[in-house]
Amino acid sequence: MNKIERVDHVLAGQKVDHPPLSMWYHFGIQHGSGEQFARISLEYFHHYDLDFLKVMNDYFYPAPEGLETIKSADGLKRLQPFDIDKTDWREQFKALKVIQHDLDKKAYFIDTVFDPWQSIRRNMAGETIHDLMARYPDDLLSALDIVADNLIAYCRRSLELGSAGIFLSIAAASEILSRDDFLKFVKPPTMKVFKAIKGLGKMNTIHVHGKNLFFNDCLDFPVDIFSWWDRGPNGPSLASVKKKVSACVMGGIDQTIVCRKSPGFLREHVKEGIRLGGDHRFFLAGGCSIDGWTYPGTLRAIVETAKAASAP
Repeated sequence: MNKIERVDHVLAGQKVDHPPLSMWYHFGIQHGSGEQFARISLEYFHHYDLDFLKVMNDYFYPAPEGLETIKSADGLKRLQPFDIDKTDWREQFKALKVIQHDLDKKAYFIDTVFDPWQSIRRNMAGETIHDLMARYPDDLLSALDIVADNLIAYCRRSLELGSAGIFLSIAAASEILSRDDFLKFVKPPTMKVFKAIKGLGKMNTIHVHGKNLFFNDCLDFPVDIFSWWDRGPNGPSLASVKKKVSACVMGGIDQTIVCRKSPGFLREHVKEGIRLGGDHRFFLAGGCSIDGWTYPGTLRAIVETAKAASAP
């Protein structure tokens, strides 16, 4: 069974020789070119012989020229529709073209996006986002709707360039924001993005990000795959989510221990993760990004164990 067949079988709810595996981390080259990013991504993918590639996206949401911090309604109103090809995202598009050419008919890749609320928070409102929600809710909602439209344009272009799906991270945990704020500011614009790309990719994935998750509030997203920190202290478990959704689940590996445990320990951890995921509708992966300084021998052990654990 090849990499394409393996993923297609899981998406169809069928059994496979072993669950498709991928792991990922931030390469820290967001200052560089798309071609450089593509080369490093492909080198990583081929070296560890992963089953599918999650393409990182460290080219941040484009900030309006001269706007460093959004502090008020005036700053929010500066967030407007833009030409996606005239932003730093063009470097990601260059990378996707190179990756598609290399992996064509050999393996799938999915592209990373952050929800509209996180897109603003990550580089323009890290210390002000909660104040903006409290003092300028209507202006923030209007801005988030525009950000969602720009992200939709990005996602559609990514899918046109060959991405098998969009891996969209959504901030959905009580240590990040309240449930009321999640339901008001985060979920609606994210739902808009997913509805706009429904059916355009076979691996559209929601990554429910955080520790104390509002998971039940995310079950209605129209996606093919659910990803979250299932091995974290609060779960939920892979099996419990599979009972609630018809989509596939992704997880089984605790990303927080990959760089802190020995290869021998992690071999047993991976075997346990595969048992927890079950024999269908399951992709094996970390619950989020692993650390970039992870020992290569550890990743090789994870891959070897994944391939052997469920082999006939």
